[in-house]
Amino acid sequence: MSPDSFAERKALVTGAAGGIGRAIVDRLSQAGASVAVADRAGLDLNGDVVLPGDLTDTDYCDGLAANAAEALGGLDIVINNAGIIRRGPVTEASDQDYTLSMAVNVEAPFRICRAAIPIMAKAGGGAIVNTASCWGVHPGANHPVYCMSKAAIASLTQCMGRDHAHQGIRINAVCPNEVDTPMLRTGFEIRGLDPQTAIDDLDATVPLGRIATPHDIADVVMFLASDSARYMCGALVEVNGGKPVG
Repeated sequence: MSPDSFAERKALVTGAAGGIGRAIVDRLSQAGASVAVADRAGLDLNGDVVLPGDLTDTDYCDGLAANAAEALGGLDIVINNAGIIRRGPVTEASDQDYTLSMAVNVEAPFRICRAAIPIMAKAGGGAIVNTASCWGVHPGANHPVYCMSKAAIASLTQCMGRDHAHQGIRINAVCPNEVDTPMLRTGFEIRGLDPQTAIDDLDATVPLGRIATPHDIADVVMFLASDSARYMCGALVEVNGGKPVG
């Protein structure tokens, strides 16, 4: 991909303060795009425009695409990257686990896509990349709420990809397996595990020899958002190092 392939492109990235989100913003900025960044943590965000807010706030989600387009002077790319994970069997899941997971992982991208598509269609097209998960395509044990939410965004992506291709809008999803992010390491700490030891143990389970870095995922997102993926609509691209869901 040439370094100027995103020149003059206008992009919105949610979850921009997280490990993968920061990597996506870095890649877009390096490639010449103007980027509006959205995250609940509004401070310490790199981007041309900062639009802090809570993705559980429906009004915020409904207005995010328009606000990004107004601030950037257009909207060519939307990356629905924000997400949360709740672990444990369904019998241990609280109402809050369910409500928050569905709000952030499903309802927020649904609302953002619903608002962004007419803006993109009016301008002649665009690209949307949603972050699903290998766990949403191949559900694993002890993550039912997470798997359910990621299966929903994967299915939504496939439907929208077909529904809006005729408008020149390509909608696809990246589906990572484990990624070495602050969220993953914090999850290990909460469970009383040493994060680096846990990461080392996970590395040993991956055929390629390590779990993904945020930039491994960001590079695939960049591909899906680029003209190199011009004939892809409704695709679920697994990025797993050869490791199946356990």
